[in-house]
Amino acid sequence: MTPRFDLIGMTTTDMARTLDFYRRLGVAFPPGAESEPHVEVTLPGGVRLAWDTVDTVRSFDPGWSPPSGSPRVNLAFRCADPTEVDRRYAALTDAGFHGHRTPWDADWGQRYAVLHDPDGTGVDLFAPLPAD
Repeated sequence: MTPRFDLIGMTTTDMARTLDFYRRLGVAFPPGAESEPHVEVTLPGGVRLAWDTVDTVRSFDPGWSPPSGSPRVNLAFRCADPTEVDRRYAALTDAGFHGHRTPWDADWGQRYAVLHDPDGTGVDLFAPLPAD
């Protein structure tokens, strides 16, 4: 069998704050998930996102330490239209989450914005711009 891409796993220092961020993007989690040491959700299309607390990761990798420097991965969420990019960006930054790049009309034909989740992972919001 050929391996099949299935899951993006991340480590979080604050599960409740992290799930709050992703809930505001429309990701649904079961009630009480914010107090769990491991949380995963299956997205439309079948790919799973998962978060483990630092303590959980260290339970099987005692020497684990967070990577230094900028994150090397961004998660990208397609929005319904350009106004949703603006609305979601504003809602998240108004809630105290870090906005990295305010929404702009990108040369490649999309409304685009970049935020950081509570652990510094880049999260892109995008939607196609209307055709001229």
